Amino acid sequence: MDAVRPNGERWRAAYATDPARTRGRLIAEASSPTRSDFQRDRDRIIHSTAFRRLKHKTQVFVHHEGDHYRTRLTHTLEVSQIARALARALGLDEDLAEALALSHDLGHTCFGHTGEDALDACMAAHGGFDHNAQALRIVTRLERRYAGFDGLNLAWETLEGLVKHNGPLLDRSGKPTARYVERGIPAAILEYDALNPLDLWSQAGPEAQAASLADDIAYAAHDLDDGLRAGLFDIPELRAVPFLADLLDEIDRLHPGLEPSRVIHELARRVITRFVEDVIREGGRRIAALDPKCVEDIRHASEPVIVFSPAIVEADAEIMRFLWARMYRHPGVVAVRKKADAIVNDLFAAFTAAPSRMPEEWSAGLSDASEGRIARRVADYIAGMTDTYAVLAHRKLYATTPDLYWELPSRGLPLTEP
Repeated sequence: MDAVRPNGERWRAAYATDPARTRGRLIAEASSPTRSDFQRDRDRIIHSTAFRRLKHKTQVFVHHEGDHYRTRLTHTLEVSQIARALARALGLDEDLAEALALSHDLGHTCFGHTGEDALDACMAAHGGFDHNAQALRIVTRLERRYAGFDGLNLAWETLEGLVKHNGPLLDRSGKPTARYVERGIPAAILEYDALNPLDLWSQAGPEAQAASLADDIAYAAHDLDDGLRAGLFDIPELRAVPFLADLLDEIDRLHPGLEPSRVIHELARRVITRFVEDVIREGGRRIAALDPKCVEDIRHASEPVIVFSPAIVEADAEIMRFLWARMYRHPGVVAVRKKADAIVNDLFAAFTAAPSRMPEEWSAGLSDASEGRIARRVADYIAGMTDTYAVLAHRKLYATTPDLYWELPSRGLPLTEP
């Protein structure tokens, strides 16, 4: 059942997305003799400029606070590993799940969610800023590497999963779903959908559902890991979360007296294991109940099939509540976020007032452009910046630049000799 096919693909269930039946690419291309369409998409994403930039984009801690904390790139790789594990266990297309995991954060700005929030506020009069819509802009327009097209010309299924991995954007009557009711669907998504319809009303394919949960799993585990190692909270404090208390009891029982650095790792790996195993069980149960004969049966279902069980939904929510209170809203993190917010606001103001301050490839053609077009070009430019580049760009424009350095407390976790 797990045999490898000649082109490197593994066994897929009937309800998985089959690359041999792809809806194709916007610009037709000859097929590859050695790779499936989803393998080609994965490779194009990895070789993109936007993917490389993830190395120096913030996850929670800014770039110079420590080499061991997650960046967008290391987070993305962890999501990819988990997505492949889920896909393999559930009989899905591993390559599509991997491609979606690798591309899901391409649209994030410098300075993590702080940068996105700041840029969204700057763009309030021009449609706002949404990292999911920005990822679509990157893979369909902004990457300019290939002779025959802008973007990466990804397969329909990859684009659909990228846009809809958090669920449908429209209900069956064509009205925006709950998360888009207030502000509407981002213009970039609607514009592309008019050109190449992505069925915004249907569920995402199963691989996109798996990649979305892989993102949630990675967040829960690695933010606990980073927060503990940064000294924002201590191991005993995690016992306020019953799910984590049970895992810590297990670690104490199996490894009494274990040094704190190893406890931290043992906890993170157990969170991942429990969550992954839960998705496999619950997803398998829901797939069996639905009994899909093809991937369209999953897309047309009334709800996702690759999901957490109710117990893990609650455990994940408890972990997130703890992290919001003790990590994301920690005074030191908030102070750095305010400084990062100021940098983004300053850059936007400077570049919209004088687009010529941007490199020529970004400022070209804006001499007589509308305010909205200039703002969107500036947003594209700033969104692509790494943390490091944004700080350097600010220093070139302003006499003083906020110092983002925050000296994290020592955790007292020395390496021990074997």
